[in-house]
Amino acid sequence: MKPYSLRRRLLLWLLLATVSLGLIALMDTWREALRTAQSVSDRVLIGSALAIAERVTVDETGGLEVDIPYSSLEMLTSTAQDKVFYRVDGPVGRFLTGYDDLAVVPAPAGGVAFADGVYGDVGIRSATLRREISTGATSIPFAVTVAESTRARTALARAILWRSALRLAVLILGVSALVWVAVTVALRPLERLGDAIALRSPGDLRPVTADTPEEVEPLVAAINSFMLRLETALDALRNFTGNASHQLRTPLSVVRTQLALMDRSSEPGDAAMAREKARIALERAERVLAQLLVLARVDASSGAGVLQPVDIAAVAKEVTVEMVPVALQQEIDLGYEGQDEASAIADAVLLAELLKNLVANAIRYAGRGAVVTVRVKRDDDAIALEVEDNGPGLSPEQRALADRARSGTGRPLPSLARSQTSGTGLGLAIAAEISALFGARLSLETARGGSGLLARVIFENTR
Repeated sequence: MKPYSLRRRLLLWLLLATVSLGLIALMDTWREALRTAQSVSDRVLIGSALAIAERVTVDETGGLEVDIPYSSLEMLTSTAQDKVFYRVDGPVGRFLTGYDDLAVVPAPAGGVAFADGVYGDVGIRSATLRREISTGATSIPFAVTVAESTRARTALARAILWRSALRLAVLILGVSALVWVAVTVALRPLERLGDAIALRSPGDLRPVTADTPEEVEPLVAAINSFMLRLETALDALRNFTGNASHQLRTPLSVVRTQLALMDRSSEPGDAAMAREKARIALERAERVLAQLLVLARVDASSGAGVLQPVDIAAVAKEVTVEMVPVALQQEIDLGYEGQDEASAIADAVLLAELLKNLVANAIRYAGRGAVVTVRVKRDDDAIALEVEDNGPGLSPEQRALADRARSGTGRPLPSLARSQTSGTGLGLAIAAEISALFGARLSLETARGGSGLLARVIFENTR
């Protein structure tokens, strides 16, 4: 995706908003300018009509006569070279002087009225003033109509509009320049943040502590969270690689050694013994690979959001039945006790793998004739999955190794055998990884009888 400029985008939106508001303001300015020009024109028309009305007099015959003061018409002239028209009418609409075809605006007695119209081919604004003149015995009504073309009014409105548009354009340019500078300054913390991250070495996954404004804090928090997850993933990869190299190196070395002994052996018995040891080593390597694949699956499932309610008791019963033949080979009494049904948030396949590893460790290390019990019970608001045996238990050194295995830290896990029999050392690590994926807690305790080991997984998320 082609990157875009935040500065240009902000400037574009600002210009669009300003231009839109400016157009609305200019339309309102145009209407206001027309009203202002019309108001000025109307006052001049009234003044001119009053000046003419004051020169209307009664002649000797009792009729009206008018002496037009040309100064009253000169006040209507303008730089726009407006045309001026007038007429004076006596009683009953009798025309006295002026332009006889100029329309008279209906106006109340003693009042004034305005109208827009056309005279010839020219748009005009006209005003009609109605007055009465006294002869001593009676009053004679008359009307004075004055009109002018609208060129001056339109020119004034346009001048006001252009000045407003010029001011608005200067304002837009000024604001654009300010926004350009402001955005440049505001983006400097992001540039410093980018420089701080770019200068780091690939292995430096420490939290970013650059000085950033409040609005950028969510981005910094997201980056730090991602770096934490990345560090966790890299640690898991390093642990996986370390476990694989450590756990596979021993059986493969045994196989290589036994093959060399077979080549040099001249006795059939020695060759058969070497083949048997090589077979056992290969079987162990096969178990290691299977468990490493489980670890890889757990890592791939982390954060996948595939967990759902699972019947812990049903899975425990199924695994117990499946592991009974293996237990019988070691003369171990394997059984289940506890709840018939207990649900918690988990993954059925990985839960079965977790329990298989705990049971397999118990069978392998408890010793012949031991008793191994798989148990599911409710513990307050939580569900406890337990595997308990009455074997020799863990020595202090083995307990320390087990704690490191459950923490998922440190160097490749050594064997956690509770006897001289060698184990893969991955069973407990797998159980710890899967428990963490479920949000459960894995603990190792001394069995209730005072000897042996009790492995307990506590599920607190029982929705």
